[in-house]
Amino acid sequence: MSIRRVTVVGLGLIGGSVALAAARTPGVLVRGVDPDAETLGYALEHGMVAEAASPEDAAARGWFSEHISDLVVLAAPVNATLQWLDHLAELGYTGIVTDVASTKAAIVELAEAHRGVFRFVGGHPMAGSERSGVAAATATLFEGVYYILTPTASTDMDAYRKVHAFVTSLGARVVSVEAPAHDEAVAIVSHVPHVAAAALVELASERAGSAGADLLRLAAGGFKDMTRIAAGSPELWTGICLENAGAVASGLAGLERVLAEFRGHVAAGDADAVRAWLARPADVRRSLPAQWVPATTRLTELLVPVTDRPGVVGIVTTAASRAGCNIEDIEIDHQSEDSAVLRLVLTDEGDVEKLAADLVASGFEPILRPLEEEA
Repeated sequence: MSIRRVTVVGLGLIGGSVALAAARTPGVLVRGVDPDAETLGYALEHGMVAEAASPEDAAARGWFSEHISDLVVLAAPVNATLQWLDHLAELGYTGIVTDVASTKAAIVELAEAHRGVFRFVGGHPMAGSERSGVAAATATLFEGVYYILTPTASTDMDAYRKVHAFVTSLGARVVSVEAPAHDEAVAIVSHVPHVAAAALVELASERAGSAGADLLRLAAGGFKDMTRIAAGSPELWTGICLENAGAVASGLAGLERVLAEFRGHVAAGDADAVRAWLARPADVRRSLPAQWVPATTRLTELLVPVTDRPGVVGIVTTAASRAGCNIEDIEIDHQSEDSAVLRLVLTDEGDVEKLAADLVASGFEPILRPLEEEA
């Protein structure tokens, strides 16, 4: 991994965890930036960062210059991330920038406007906790989880490769998705579930008022498990829901529709319909792996000759995502000034033949072969 100097802006749960995980890699120097002095002190005391400073001090020390920071990680809410993108452009930072915000469209759009200054690769780790703040950070937060990258038509190939390698070094598994598709997807799998959990707690609280405190005392097991996320920061989740308002509203409408369908079956006393309704999600949920571990003996090498033009990385990596393939590693072998070969190492997940066919349909000439053939 060629990224050796990382500056993390925002040392909360996610930013602090990025810092802790990155600091485990030999030869990587991590600096932390946060406006809160206590947070900075905690980060230094617990070995989260080698150096810490307020935003003003960090700028004065020159941390936002490429010869000091290979990568700047913006670990802040969306509005603050947007402000930081403008700030980095004003400071003339010419290195690589990524973020961890849970909605991507507005961030990617603004980063595109600053494309001539820094190189940006949007990111979002699908990890979190009901806890928040620097004390909740852990070096293992990203191990085995999906970490979404959102390349665009103008994403720099080398910057994407370096951010991919950095994210992989944290223990995460990278998936490439376009920003609008990302925002629609996370509304269903992250944002709407949080609202649903909060709604269940609100319902239980209302009923406890009439049924007595014993109702909440009985709320153990499954209820506590599925409503754990309702304890998350209201300020943070207000921002998330409003920043992704269209997709969240659409997802809530869908949830209302499926609940209304089930309510109708129950009200009608239709046992067969209730059973069939419950069976469908039960089958889907059981099919999800508890934990996926790649078989390292079944890695596949994908070689894609490309011209070094905008959009190539996004086309190839999102095609891999559509085919359900996980990219273990990515390299770029420059053949000439305007041509290169993308070398992707794929794990045993997904349909590599579908990926190859997709790339052929997009005008590429991919080569697939088992990795062990290289030996």
